Amino acid sequence: MYYIGVDLGGTNIAAGIVEENGTIIRKASVPTLGERNYQEVLKDLAQLCIKLMEEEGLTIKDIHSIGIGSPGTPDPKNGIWVYASNLNFDNIPICAEVRKYIDVPVYIENDANCAALGESTCGAAKGYNNSLTITLGTGVGSGIIIGGKIYSGSFFAGGEIGHHVINVDGELCGCGRKGCWEAYASATGLIRDARISAARYPHSEIFKLVNGDIRMINAKTPFDAAEKGDEIAIKLVQDYIKYVAIGLANIINIFQPEVIVIGGGVCAQGEVLRAPLEACVKEMVYGGIYKTKLVIATLGNDAGIVGAAMLHKGA
Repeated sequence: MYYIGVDLGGTNIAAGIVEENGTIIRKASVPTLGERNYQEVLKDLAQLCIKLMEEEGLTIKDIHSIGIGSPGTPDPKNGIWVYASNLNFDNIPICAEVRKYIDVPVYIENDANCAALGESTCGAAKGYNNSLTITLGTGVGSGIIIGGKIYSGSFFAGGEIGHHVINVDGELCGCGRKGCWEAYASATGLIRDARISAARYPHSEIFKLVNGDIRMINAKTPFDAAEKGDEIAIKLVQDYIKYVAIGLANIINIFQPEVIVIGGGVCAQGEVLRAPLEACVKEMVYGGIYKTKLVIATLGNDAGIVGAAMLHKGA
């Protein structure tokens, strides 16, 4: 049997046909055009899945189930998508709507939870019962796996670790609160601070790397400048690592997972990020008891598709 995993975002709908071991054998994407009504969006989603099946020479009898991950709040028990800020989704019957086109079981879950399940079943956290996956991207995504299953709280919206506060009355977060971990540990936060530093210190390598156009600074720029020995960039990267470490230490103090997986665009720095981050976390963990492994994600952008395809395992 095969499984279909769908990563439904505000910009693109990405889908893949996945084998039992997590291997994606065919995938494709189409624009979401999320300003449309949900029926049109989900029709395109279903048609993308059908197209993949046809291209792979499969029929509906070969498909065990479809899993869908998307930002926002799902109600997996009732097949309802409660809310999605970047889509016109407000208590919509997502599972029933998709089954109009493909009559197989349909499972839904938050996209960060799907990524965590993907890494847990087939990626960097494979073989561990208890893990967390943190995605350092535009925001800070997070997914909690306990006993091999997604933990999302009593009302399906738990696990938003990016929105625990690490600096009271600090930087304004996109959620409306101040001082959230996401405001400091996300790529967005790093870029904000890098632009401030570049504007303040035009002699810095950060400024030079973008030829003075600070709008061109991305999350890689400060790391590149630090590699050149620029003291301003080195301090900026050190501060960023400290912010990420504060959140990770809090997570370890609360959950003590066997492993924490770091994903997202920033994790492309590999050991340049992981090694000093681990050293910093070790100094912060309560009681000095540090046994949690800190690893870099292995599934990349496919984690959401793979995890969505594996949702049937927790049903």
